[in-house]
Amino acid sequence: MPLHRSSLAAASALLALGALGSAHADTLLIDRVQQERSHATPARGLSMAQVERQYGAPLSKLSPAGGDSRWHPTINRWAYPNYTVYFERDRVIDTVINRVSADEIGPKGAAPNR
Repeated sequence: MPLHRSSLAAASALLALGALGSAHADTLLIDRVQQERSHATPARGLSMAQVERQYGAPLSKLSPAGGDSRWHPTINRWAYPNYTVYFERDRVIDTVINRVSADEIGPKGAAPNR
């Protein structure tokens, strides 16, 4: 019986260490996102032309998705160094901060098309 209890204690300790590691990564991402929010990112509702005029050309324009019916509008994604802009048709619907390391939880930065 003592062996069983020590195995449970060891397993609990490993789980606790794992949880601490992921909490640390989450905290880093949250801190970085708060810092990034202080920088201007495209606001919801801007057109593609307005985004390109105000923020410059993206690193890459990713392949569009959807667009097969009026219930599935075309979604375009433009990758900038620190964030990705999502458009429904030609209007911004969201801007997402890119993760910079494998430890962070969030979208990966897109590689530029060459």
